Amino acid sequence: MENNERFDEVDAWQTLMFLYSSALKRMNTKIEILNDEFLHIHNYNPIEHVKSRIKSAESIVKKLKRHHYDVTLDNMVQHLNDIAGIRVICSFTTDIYTIAEMISNQRDVHVIQIKDYIANPKPNGYKSYHMVVSIPIYLSDGPVDTKVEIQIRTIAMDFWASLEHKIYYKFEGNAPEHIRTDLKECADIVEMLDARMLSLDQLIQKHKATYFTSHLDEAKELLPQQENKIDSDYLPQKNPNSHL
Repeated sequence: MENNERFDEVDAWQTLMFLYSSALKRMNTKIEILNDEFLHIHNYNPIEHVKSRIKSAESIVKKLKRHHYDVTLDNMVQHLNDIAGIRVICSFTTDIYTIAEMISNQRDVHVIQIKDYIANPKPNGYKSYHMVVSIPIYLSDGPVDTKVEIQIRTIAMDFWASLEHKIYYKFEGNAPEHIRTDLKECADIVEMLDARMLSLDQLIQKHKATYFTSHLDEAKELLPQQENKIDSDYLPQKNPNSHL
């Protein structure tokens, strides 16, 4: 009897992991298609790259215990939103909100939760845009809604977050005060860098628009002249021997 229960638990675990893995595949495909469509329409690629992962069993157990939940499959599904995770890295802060809106507009994607750490950074300086969504996974006996956490951030934000994550685990969450202070100062530098790069991009786009408009006006001025010029080769030629 005990062995049967253990087999049932293993089977339930594997089924859940299959669902989360399938949800990642579906969301990755959606994000790739949205990026390709944006490139097709606007001739601009807002996404630099995408990373995805399934949380390990060890990390799941640690997180449940840290939040004082019993380690059960039901608690895992109900209380953990980041078992399936996707990280979308883009160039500029404006891209973050564009991508988030495109994802939210998908009819089969239900937005459960949004945490905007860009508008409201964490005290340590962490900035990112977090979405928890559910997406239906269509199985043989019907759809199963499955949660995916999506983090959207710039290249600079991702660089800072990756370094902070390594330091956090190196000191087991208790980094010395001077290191935390330095990290916060680096976060402020990252914020200034993102703002400066966005400003430069906007200047470039403005210059391109002005350049295109000026050349378009020149073309319009030349157009009437070209329309009035008729190549004589295309006029009907009079036959010199004709008496008409």
